[in-house]
Amino acid sequence: MPDLERAADRIARITAAPHDLVTLWRETTDVLTAAVPFYRTPCWYTLDPASLLMTSHFHDGMPEFPAEWLHAEYLSDDVHHLVDVTRSPAGISTLHEVTGGDPSASPRWRANMEMGGDQELILGLRTRTGEVWGALGLYREPGEPLFDGREKQFLTAVAPRLAEGARRALLVGEAADPEGPESPGLVILDERFDVHSATPGVDRWLAELPDGDADAGRLPTALLTVAARAASGDGGVAVARVRSRGGTWMVLHGAPLVSTGERRVAVIIEPAHPARILPLLMAAYGLTERERDVTRAVLQGGSTAQIADELVLSTHTVQQHLKSVFDKTGVRSRRDLVATVFFTHYEPRFRDNEDRVVRHRPVRGGPVRRP
Repeated sequence: MPDLERAADRIARITAAPHDLVTLWRETTDVLTAAVPFYRTPCWYTLDPASLLMTSHFHDGMPEFPAEWLHAEYLSDDVHHLVDVTRSPAGISTLHEVTGGDPSASPRWRANMEMGGDQELILGLRTRTGEVWGALGLYREPGEPLFDGREKQFLTAVAPRLAEGARRALLVGEAADPEGPESPGLVILDERFDVHSATPGVDRWLAELPDGDADAGRLPTALLTVAARAASGDGGVAVARVRSRGGTWMVLHGAPLVSTGERRVAVIIEPAHPARILPLLMAAYGLTERERDVTRAVLQGGSTAQIADELVLSTHTVQQHLKSVFDKTGVRSRRDLVATVFFTHYEPRFRDNEDRVVRHRPVRGGPVRRP
């Protein structure tokens, strides 16, 4: 147990730092290699928390995710899909568990065996407040011991840290390589809390924060407060939600930078805007607000009863909304609806992120942005 406790401490330090996503996954993999033995390489995914659809993957040595695997994830009748595990109360599962110890009837297992992996463990990367930002897949060869309770307990304990780390890495990447005017900004402060460096466009967000004055060289109080909390010495991350001068909400994330030189703090500033998938669904398919909410719940794997309970509707009303959604999107089933949304709006992002990893560019989150 002390070894796993040390591994958990190392993961906490890694995920608190403002890494890019690939660095985060690689450094965490180094820790997992000793803590939870696995076959070949982990499969890291980012998911859009609004839809639980995949936005990127990182398999060291596999730059391109096979198309048939994407089709199996979103069009097959198989078990152990990412959405099912990440929605589950435990947030962790093995293929052997869900098949009662005999996965041989599962096409997923047969595909894994072709790659040499008998066992499959999936961990949802879920924050303490319930947002899912990714998933981790680990594998073991035939004849190896099953993933045990101690290992699963360790993975469950570090999952919230990994989720927050993934969210922060996506923000850092978009701040460093902005995709549009709503992209977050990144400010690096030195030990005197003066600006050491900043990403392009961050001046706009600083001007939106109350009581700052760029001309006078005075930084906003909210920024300094978050930086001070992050630099307090416990290695943690500070987060604050602040109302801008224009009345909208902004979120600040502060994290210490660990280096051998001068102590510095990174603060990420982002607008607290709604999930991108929601207006996209309304614009692309002409869905009403309620149809959009029902569709989002379907993408997240909700049953009719669960959707009815979440939206405070009758099951009959949910079914009527679904019928309208099917008509507008040109599909005949829930599975077809999920696949249509993924392959139309998320696969382009997924494939672009593969290219970005190869070119050492920041990975993006959410569905693809269209003009």
